[in-house]
Amino acid sequence: MKTQFCIAAVVLTVVCGVMPVSAGEPEPAHRFIQLADPQLGMGGYEHDVETLKLAVETINKVNPDFVLICGDLVHETASETAFKDFKAIVAGFNMPFYCAAGNHDLGSPPTAETLARYRELIGKDYYAVDRKGLRIVVINTQLWKTPFEEETARHDAWLEQALAEARAKDVPVIIMGHHPLYLKEPGEEEEYFNIPPETRSKWLKLFKESGVIAILTGHAHKEILHKYEGMLLVTNPTTSKNFDGAPMGYRLWEVSKDGAVKHEYIAIEGAKPPAE
Repeated sequence: MKTQFCIAAVVLTVVCGVMPVSAGEPEPAHRFIQLADPQLGMGGYEHDVETLKLAVETINKVNPDFVLICGDLVHETASETAFKDFKAIVAGFNMPFYCAAGNHDLGSPPTAETLARYRELIGKDYYAVDRKGLRIVVINTQLWKTPFEEETARHDAWLEQALAEARAKDVPVIIMGHHPLYLKEPGEEEEYFNIPPETRSKWLKLFKESGVIAILTGHAHKEILHKYEGMLLVTNPTTSKNFDGAPMGYRLWEVSKDGAVKHEYIAIEGAKPPAE
């Protein structure tokens, strides 16, 4: 590929605010938000609803180009009420937002019924969006974690095509899904929070070959940061309940016109941790 991307990750946890652009820095070509695991019901239903509302209000003030929500929109797979509440809250965004499906949204394993419900209530569970020379590829990692016959095969064939189109256009790619590919090492064994090694290895290779600059995920309820052959792998804390003591928050990403990438985790002002 001709496009060269210099990745400089800035990873900070702050009380509130917006990542500034210093004098002399290139103006960002893309400025977007990563949210993870709103998971209405995980940290207490009312807590999660109120925190997500605060997140929407805060992000509207930041005014990014778009928002990426890394799955587990709700805590109970069958809760149509929670799905409807989630939709009502995120409808308040003043910018486009894109959702990935999580294990709590689809069930473990997913079924024809849970997939149909998600697609009816939320929309597609995998798709690609092109924005000003950047391709956003939203994947369904639950179909890798607990493969579902033809559904997984269709997903993977689609993903190979979406990546081939990115290579043909020579554009950078952001992957957004739910499960981290790995937690500590690329060769680690499978456990609850990661993707099986054989699947992980296959897609890491293809992502690298396809111009992927970052892989954004949730699921772990804590921050996990890696760099694999130039690609950033960033697992975000949540707006529901965090296992690492991180405040409820979101991550602000900037991709500059010259290809530099920065990100910063920002606490939501006024948001409280869930009750123990």
